[in-house]
Amino acid sequence: MVLLAIIYMAFISLGLPDSLLGAAWPTMRVDLNAPISMAGAVAMVCSAGTIVSSLMSTRMINRFGTGKVTMLSTALTALALVGYALAPAPWLLFVVAIPLGLGAGSVDSALNNYVSLHYEAKHMSWLHCFWGVGCSIGPAILAACIANGLGWRTGYGVVIGIQAALVLVMALTQSLWKSEAASPIAHEAVEQEFLTNTQALKLPGMKAVLITFFCYCAAESSMILWTSSYAEYLGASKEQASIASSLFFIGITVGRGLNGFLAIKFTSKQLIRAGIALMLVGIGVLFLPLSYAGCLAGAMIIGLGCAPVYPCTIHETPRRFGASASQAATGLQMACAYTGSTLMPPLMGALSNLTGLGIMPLWLLGLTGVMLVCNEAVNKRAA
Repeated sequence: MVLLAIIYMAFISLGLPDSLLGAAWPTMRVDLNAPISMAGAVAMVCSAGTIVSSLMSTRMINRFGTGKVTMLSTALTALALVGYALAPAPWLLFVVAIPLGLGAGSVDSALNNYVSLHYEAKHMSWLHCFWGVGCSIGPAILAACIANGLGWRTGYGVVIGIQAALVLVMALTQSLWKSEAASPIAHEAVEQEFLTNTQALKLPGMKAVLITFFCYCAAESSMILWTSSYAEYLGASKEQASIASSLFFIGITVGRGLNGFLAIKFTSKQLIRAGIALMLVGIGVLFLPLSYAGCLAGAMIIGLGCAPVYPCTIHETPRRFGASASQAATGLQMACAYTGSTLMPPLMGALSNLTGLGIMPLWLLGLTGVMLVCNEAVNKRAA
């Protein structure tokens, strides 16, 4: 139970940096004399580092173990945040975004695979719910520091302190990661030789699940980036538009909390199907002539639908492809997930310049439809 508590703390820690840049940027860019658009470029550099480390995670984890990789990667993210906090000029943000992405990708791949091997599906959903808690805490820390005249750099310092404390806890509890495997599939992983990324990519159903992850994260990130703008397109005020975006986050966070309980009774396959179906219902609501009210309802329903898809698909990985392939498969899935979330929302923005934001429901329908087809394909082929 001690190790599980540490993993929960690690997921909160994983979420903390993800929301910091966006929350700090309005004040940060003024102090650094940076253009407003630069935040997007910095975020893309960070995402590129995350993709690279996700693909490298199999070799790193097989060589050093999940415990050491998680500890060192968390330390790397803390050091990168020091660079953000002390940055005297905008160009340095691009430099420190690289180690921040590298550290985040390794932690994500390592912990997701470890939990899918050693713990029940309910914990995977609750852990990703705790990631949402971390994403919520980060902006709250920054807001409190700025409101009390301490500045955004102090806010970053508080988060660095939290990360450093977690690294210390991990350093003192490394022996827990070497304890006996907690499930039959984890025992299987110990007894088999691990597959490489190239070998895992050739497994039946692997390409279909990678497309599923790409489309899911593309849809989720599009909702995060464009829901408020879509609400304004429908005639909502700026205040009302922000409520629509908040409802999506509430839906996905509350949904993952509830999904942990549902996972006790239902299988991951059933919950994934139910989640995709609920996403389609929410998208259908966006098509109804309800204007702003439809956007609110649709955002909430889509968030609830998104909740089980990501954690349950990860938890299914060793059961679909075998324990020996799970780490490579998880790394590939993380890489495709971050690629989708990085590239597709800007593409939707470019398309909306030509057609208007009314394209958003069609965009989401296309991505979710491909998810549905690929998810059923991987269920059939991986079986």
